[in-house]
Amino acid sequence: MRTTPTLLPILSRGKHRNPRRGACFMEYASYLAGEMWSDHPSCTDPSLASLARMVNDCTSDAARGQLVTMIPSVIGLTGDGTITAIRLAARAASAALPIASEGRQRALAAGLLRCDELLASWGESESSPSRAMVRSALDDTPGASTWAGEFLQLAGALSPRSIPLMSEAIIRTAVVGIADACVQDSNHRLRELLALAIADCAADSSVVFPIREVQLTP
Repeated sequence: MRTTPTLLPILSRGKHRNPRRGACFMEYASYLAGEMWSDHPSCTDPSLASLARMVNDCTSDAARGQLVTMIPSVIGLTGDGTITAIRLAARAASAALPIASEGRQRALAAGLLRCDELLASWGESESSPSRAMVRSALDDTPGASTWAGEFLQLAGALSPRSIPLMSEAIIRTAVVGIADACVQDSNHRLRELLALAIADCAADSSVVFPIREVQLTP
């Protein structure tokens, strides 16, 4: 019979040596999945885990506790490799592009154009949810989109080896862009982004991990 542990981790920024020192979002997930304590557990797609770590670290101390109830949702979402990474990068960049600073807008627009190219090359139509989301975000920021298109023409073709690093960079830039944006609801936007990314990833995952029976409260 499983019992509720006497000590549950408290969400805080960064990595932690053990639960007594606190936990980031993914360390807590590793605990609930019964894995070795880690912020890179095998129970979650690497790109989704990266997004969750960034959202955890960029959310304010006062609001971070509201992420706790979402942690079980990432367990078992192992994704579908590179295409999952690109879809999550596209999701994050689309959310950040309209509110990010000008410099980040240009970087995010360039990343979105690359994501769109890759999704098209993998057979996704322009009306697919991911590509429609990308086009909507780019249409809302014509200045950044024009700059990004001209920049990518000079940059040339994308090396397949660089795709994982590109998706990671897009996710990091997007989350920081939301956190630093001149908006009053950045914590809500970050939480909503993570929730939508979890939903995006859920359809690509079929592995079920046992979850410790603990009471999670924000």
